[in-house]
Order: sequence, then C-alpha cells, then structure tokens
Amino acid sequence: MPLAGCAVRPAAPAATPHAVLLVSIDAFRADYIDRGLTPNLVALAHDGTTTPYMLPSFPSLTFPNHYTLVTGRVPDRNGIVNNTMRDERLGRFSLGNRDATADGRWWAEAEPIWVTAQKHGLRTATMFWPGTEAEIHGVRPDHWMPFDDALTPRQRVDKLLSWIDGDSPKPVFDTLYFDDVDHAGHAFGPDSQEVNDALRKVDDALGYLVAQLRRRGLYDTTNLVVVSDHGMADVPRGNIVFADEETDLDALDAVSYGVMATFNAKPGVDASHAVARLLGPHAHMRCYRKEDLPARLDYGRNPRVPAYLCLAETGWSITSHATLAKRKDPMSRGEHGYDNLDPSMRALFVARGPDIGRGVTIAPFPNVDVYPLLAHLLGLEPLPNDGNLDDVKGALRATGAPARQFP
Repeated sequence: MPLAGCAVRPAAPAATPHAVLLVSIDAFRADYIDRGLTPNLVALAHDGTTTPYMLPSFPSLTFPNHYTLVTGRVPDRNGIVNNTMRDERLGRFSLGNRDATADGRWWAEAEPIWVTAQKHGLRTATMFWPGTEAEIHGVRPDHWMPFDDALTPRQRVDKLLSWIDGDSPKPVFDTLYFDDVDHAGHAFGPDSQEVNDALRKVDDALGYLVAQLRRRGLYDTTNLVVVSDHGMADVPRGNIVFADEETDLDALDAVSYGVMATFNAKPGVDASHAVARLLGPHAHMRCYRKEDLPARLDYGRNPRVPAYLCLAETGWSITSHATLAKRKDPMSRGEHGYDNLDPSMRALFVARGPDIGRGVTIAPFPNVDVYPLLAHLLGLEPLPNDGNLDDVKGALRATGAPARQFP
C-alpha cells in the first residue's frame, strides 16, 4: 500500500473541528450486526455510513489492529506485531504485563492520532485503547486511565463523559473501548448465547452514550466512528495442534502460542532438524520462515517478528502439552488471529456525525484507511501511513469541509 501524508509540525489549529469519538467493540464480527440484537448500532448505521465489512490487518489480533486503526500503519510497521512479543532491548511484551504496555518505547515506531492531536493543541480523552497508558513521543492524552476490565460498559461511558463535562475547551478526540463481546466469544464461541447477551449489553451502552450526548447538546456536533479490531471464529473442543508433537521444542524457543505460534532457534543449539520438521507439512497448520510469508500479509520484516511463524487453520489453535497443563482455564471456544482474509475475521465499521454521509454504504476497505479518515475529520495532516482516504471518501458528507491544513 502506498504511503500518504507528511509529518506535521507543532502549531495551533486553524479551526476547531467537530469532535471525533472513536469506539471499539473488540471482536465484533461484521455479521453480528445482522443478528437483530443491536438496534442502537443499526440506527447509527442507518443515519450514517457503514460497509459490509472492514478488513483487519495481519495478524488479526487485538493490540496490533487497535494500533493500526490509530496510526494507519500495518502491524509490521507500527511495531506492535503481536499481543505477545520480544524485543532485544526491551524484553518481553504481553497484554497482562503492565510495565511493558505502559512503556512508550514499545509504541514508538508509529505515532497514534491522539499524540498528533495533542501536538496541535487539540485536547484528547481516551477511555481505554491500547497504547493510551504509555507516554508516546513524550506525549500523553489529557485524560486516560489504566485499563480496568471490571468497569461495565455504562461505567466507561460515564467516565468519559465526566472528562468531557469537566473540560473547557472540551476534548476533540475521544476513545471508548468495550471488550465484553471478545470475552464472550473466546469463552463460549461466536454462536453462543453469551455472545448474544454481550452484544445486547454493549448496544445498550451505545444507546446510553447517544442519549447522554443528546442531553448535553453534543450529539449533532460529534462524529461517532464505531469499529472493531477483528472478528471471531468457532474453535471446537479438541481442535488443538500440539507443537511438541510436530517438532523438537528443546531446540526452539516458543515466543507465542495461539492461532499464530512463533519460534526462534535457541542460541548455541543446532536447531536445523527442529526447523526442518517445523517447516514441513502438518495437519491444521502451516509454518513459514518469516521472510517466506505470503507478500499479501505485509508481515515479517520487523525485527520483533520471530524467525519462524506457524498459522493455524481456521477453527484450530496451537500450543504445547506443557503450556496447556499450566492453563487455569480451558482452551478458547472462539479465536482470532487467523488469515485476515478469512470471512470470520471481518470487522465492523459504522460512522455517524455532522461530517459523515447519511444512509450510505461504502465498499469494504482495509482498516489502515480509518486513520486518514480520522485525520481528515480532525483537520490534521496525516503522518506517513499505509491507508488511503480515497477508499473511504464516500463516508464523508458531500458538503463537508476539506481537511484543515496547518501552517
């Protein structure tokens, strides 16, 4: 994909744009909206712009795709190449490692849009989003808090609104993050009653958000952009590939397991036989040297990507017997991380607001395009990125003002 835009320079904004509120419903598969369980989301789509689906970037995992959405760079170029990764200088990164997720050095290969907005004098408030706990390029949002999954969807809305209410001028870029649908999908599978219940719960929070924005007179001056990071696939019980049955793990260092398992050769060990076995044919998974990955995945050049990568067939996951024995919970009944072209990985996009077209459906597009759209709505010159505003220009109201330029 071509690079677009150029670096911004610190300056006061030429005009105050309409507020942009970016909402993520983690693991909301594109076809979930057709289940008849999310009337508030459907109402936003009917009054705004949607698409049959949005393509996630590879790998279709949570942190990599959330950072892609706000930087416009695919994971291989935004530095967050996996939910679990290693860096020669920084050590180990994982979702539960708060020291790592709050360390701005992990996120420094790209600049998220809230940092660019801050640099241009726009206030921001981030009610959870991967990266918002870190100081990136020396900048933090005006409002943020450490992730707390105990907060209900309505409580997250209330917290964001409290920041908006307390600020003058009000934040111009805000985020909200809901993880209920993802949790239910992993634990019970995408076709479960629990996922349906989670869809209703999050949709209730969206309706509550809209009502509260209306009460404050902010609804018609706010561009709401609702997305997901990826979809969810069903994983029947027992659909496990055991890596230790497929190769010699005494010679390999497993960096991550799951839908995508990654390995490096252990230093000082002859791993040639183990690598040959790993790269051979397997039932329900395919393994690659990272330099041999299919070019369309746009992945494998970043040094944080381990030397060898195995991708499970959709509906399967990869682990080892020793790792499984340490698990406190059973293997997930739903998973993501598969080939980003797999239909079960398709993501959600709905937008509604003063600068968004009404009653519009645009063609499917890759999620790197969300960033240039956000930049346009905020009047920011986008930093170099992999997206293309032309792909999503149909989402913009025909009479909307062009992107504001900074001197």
